Amino acid sequence: MAIRTLGRPKFLIQLNSIHNFNQEFLNRVFKQFSTDPKKALTSIPRKSHERNLISLSGLFRRYGFQPSQISNFLKSNQCLLNLKPSHVQKSLKILLSLKPSQEFLSSVVYSCPSILDFDFLEKWETKFSDMGISNFTSSAIRNIFEVSRRFELGPDDALRCVMCLKGLGFSESTVVNVLEAFPLVIMMDEDRIRDKMVFLMDIGFEKDDVDRIIRLFPFSMAFEVGKKMKPLFDEFEDLGFSLDVVRWEVLRDPRVLGMEVGELTQCLKMLRSLKCRTVIKENIFRIGAFRAGYEVKMRVDCLRKYGLTYRDAFTVLWKEPRALLYEIVHIEKKIDFLLQTMKFDVFCLVQVPEYLGVNFEKKVVPRYNVIEYLCSSGRLGDEVGLRGLIKPSRLRFYNLYVKPYPECKKLYGRYAAAEVKSRHPAGMWKLFQPQKHSESREDVENIRSFMESIT
Repeated sequence: MAIRTLGRPKFLIQLNSIHNFNQEFLNRVFKQFSTDPKKALTSIPRKSHERNLISLSGLFRRYGFQPSQISNFLKSNQCLLNLKPSHVQKSLKILLSLKPSQEFLSSVVYSCPSILDFDFLEKWETKFSDMGISNFTSSAIRNIFEVSRRFELGPDDALRCVMCLKGLGFSESTVVNVLEAFPLVIMMDEDRIRDKMVFLMDIGFEKDDVDRIIRLFPFSMAFEVGKKMKPLFDEFEDLGFSLDVVRWEVLRDPRVLGMEVGELTQCLKMLRSLKCRTVIKENIFRIGAFRAGYEVKMRVDCLRKYGLTYRDAFTVLWKEPRALLYEIVHIEKKIDFLLQTMKFDVFCLVQVPEYLGVNFEKKVVPRYNVIEYLCSSGRLGDEVGLRGLIKPSRLRFYNLYVKPYPECKKLYGRYAAAEVKSRHPAGMWKLFQPQKHSESREDVENIRSFMESIT
């Protein structure tokens, strides 16, 4: 007789497995909650953040933002996910009402994302119209927002500053330029702003001149009268320059006010110690001593912008004063070519300052083309540095790198044929030969009788 074994019903097995799974899940959750309660609740805010992320992405797309930039922008600014999308939309509408430009909207939002806070931006909705400036630029509005947000300033602070500048007689364009270049003027009180204008007018500038100076060099509003401007004009006087000369140079280029105290003295000292040809020195001082010193300062700043130290920049200009005769645009063009095309380091200028004193189109580019071609074709065994490129004379460079390779004559341009040309026109040598006279029989007899008498 077969024995029949009874197993447990299937539904009981399923209920038991479900019970065990739920028990394990609850134990895991309670354990996680007991160790770190925040981790157990992350799923809820994570879902809300995901919903906000999707909503904000669609909102930015509707307002013209590039889809490729939205994801990176929201990832780097997680605080925006805590804002309500409806409030962000209202903030975007306020920004567009200030200046209906997609470029303005993108630049403001990307540079200062925190201004999308509706509670902050709502206060500014009507303040810009109260300032009475019709030509506010995008950068001026952006700078006002950034400074106000960073230093917790209100719209009344910006309004007070703008009304102060206009009350002192500055034009709208000057006020806008100041807010673009030096937005921290919002934090200055009226007395400090007035002191600068009074100081310049006491020197002899007219009110319109002061407005022009501030408009062309708005960063001068950052200079203190007692600490910067007065010592600077005292230095000009100690150097022997009259107020008429100083006023003319400031009106010619207001950036003169940005010089550090003692800087012009150092520049003029370097110029007077130059050891170069008289013609070069005369051309440098042809524009006047004051302007010559200022031109040195501008070129020193240019070289420092590329990474040279203050000392190295002065050394380069002292060794190669011809660089002072080139415009700054041409100097920048040479240095960019040196760094980007020739792949040299900027400190090579300290070793070979002559590079800044030679003609770019006539000497630098043709020689580089020849050397680059020879290197690429494997004709040169050793690498040619900047010194070997600039130092040789035109004849020596031609004989070394151009004459042995006929295909390089085309790269070298019209300067290849210039080396073999004679310095004088053809047939000129005939004029320097002694004149020949025909000898007659009588002359021969006279010479013979003279020689016989001597013997």
